[in-house]
Amino acid sequence: MRPKESTLTTILPAALSILCGIVTIIWTTRHVLIWREHRRNNLLTPESPPAANRPHVSVFVAAKDEEANIADCVTTMLQQDYGAFDVTVIDDRSTDRTAEIVEDLCRRDDRLHLLRVNHLPDGWCGKCHAMWTGTATTTSPWIVMTDADCRQLCPRTLSAAMRYAEDHSLDMLSVLPELEMRGFWENVVQPVCSGVMMIWFPPDKVNDPARPNAYANGAFILMRRSTYQAIGTHAAARDKLMEDMHLASLVKQAGAKLRVVRSRGLYTVRMYTSLGEILRGWSRIFFGTFGTLPRLTVSLLMMLLMGLLPYASAIAGLTAAAVGGSPWWLAAGMMGLAAIAMQLSVVARFYAIAGARANLAWTYPIGCGVVTLALLMAAGKHRPGAAVVWRNTRYTKRPGG
Repeated sequence: MRPKESTLTTILPAALSILCGIVTIIWTTRHVLIWREHRRNNLLTPESPPAANRPHVSVFVAAKDEEANIADCVTTMLQQDYGAFDVTVIDDRSTDRTAEIVEDLCRRDDRLHLLRVNHLPDGWCGKCHAMWTGTATTTSPWIVMTDADCRQLCPRTLSAAMRYAEDHSLDMLSVLPELEMRGFWENVVQPVCSGVMMIWFPPDKVNDPARPNAYANGAFILMRRSTYQAIGTHAAARDKLMEDMHLASLVKQAGAKLRVVRSRGLYTVRMYTSLGEILRGWSRIFFGTFGTLPRLTVSLLMMLLMGLLPYASAIAGLTAAAVGGSPWWLAAGMMGLAAIAMQLSVVARFYAIAGARANLAWTYPIGCGVVTLALLMAAGKHRPGAAVVWRNTRYTKRPGG
């Protein structure tokens, strides 16, 4: 029994202390990353300068059963001050009033067009096919791809994005949205999910042409049509659940210039409204983005280590010390508290940048628990015969971006 007691009273708390020390150091380095992001001021706002040149832009919106969102999406886009643009909504097999609403809006503004997709060919994902169908109708030198649940907050989004693309000689620009988060679970979980994506796809690496890191958010993508055609259009991503990520990867592989920027005051999106939607939606995103079971496993382990281990160490260590346990347990408890303090200080700063509520930083471990469940759900989709159901369409193919 002696070796077992030694393990419990010495080796385990010592290991927890070491791990929490490592976690504390890693969280400290995140402060440096946040400082660098502040220094770069990689942000588009309504005060960003307007586009100097205004080549024609064609905006495409893929919509499936979006009667609750499509009117706001279209009308706020048509209010843009850019001037030389048109908007096409691709109704992707909707069974609600989406097409009817768009038809009514078309009668009021001749810049708006409606295309109907009644069939999804084998081997295609719905949004990919809808966007491929829509973009084939334009000869504009620039295209914008956006989602039906996006709402413009001001008339400067197109102009600011085009000016930024011109100033930096870009081929593809992804403007990140402000997340509209109303309910408890949205405010608790969505920022943690965004943080996971930033860890895997740090903006400084994505925006570095010398690095292979690629990322894009399909809520707003501005791209040269020549680049879009050169990479094979959406046909090259036809079977991808996360087609935005795959297009970004193809752009970088082609040697074209990609950049991702944050936005404030330009446009917003409310991704999910309930805990169930959050779990289903983010498990799909994680599955499609990370692509392989090993990457999902690494993400899961990092969430457990960086997010939840400090709390387990603090609770176990301080509890064991309180009932007369080894001094090593007290050390494990104190190191856990140190890691928690550093973690929450970073989270509060990150939430402020991400537009989340910094006063909810204390809920981070709750969000980590939910994200852990979403990652497990994503990993489960790799089992034989598993399927992803999205927008009432069942996909049983393998992931890949």
